[in-house]
Amino acid sequence: MAYKLRWSEESIRTLDEIIDDIRRKWTELEVNNFKLKLSHQLNLIKQNPLMFPASSRHPSLRKAVLSKQTTVFYVIQDETVFLAYIHLNRKDDGSLK
Repeated sequence: MAYKLRWSEESIRTLDEIIDDIRRKWTELEVNNFKLKLSHQLNLIKQNPLMFPASSRHPSLRKAVLSKQTTVFYVIQDETVFLAYIHLNRKDDGSLK
């Protein structure tokens, strides 16, 4: 059974920032590759949301490392996965881990 997926305003905002950042530094090919990788990971999360570990600082959050630069944080409630935040690891202040 696949869970429903809901995006927070914060996750939408950070996704837009990440895509803009990739677009500034690279090409549309890299933007599309990022989108494909994110889509694949979100499908994994929807199929089995417990497969990724809980955050050590915020146990209700789960974290799925998308790449060395990006981590997806989400919360599971009933049959819905709420994307809380897409975190750029280079901006890491340690507050979410």
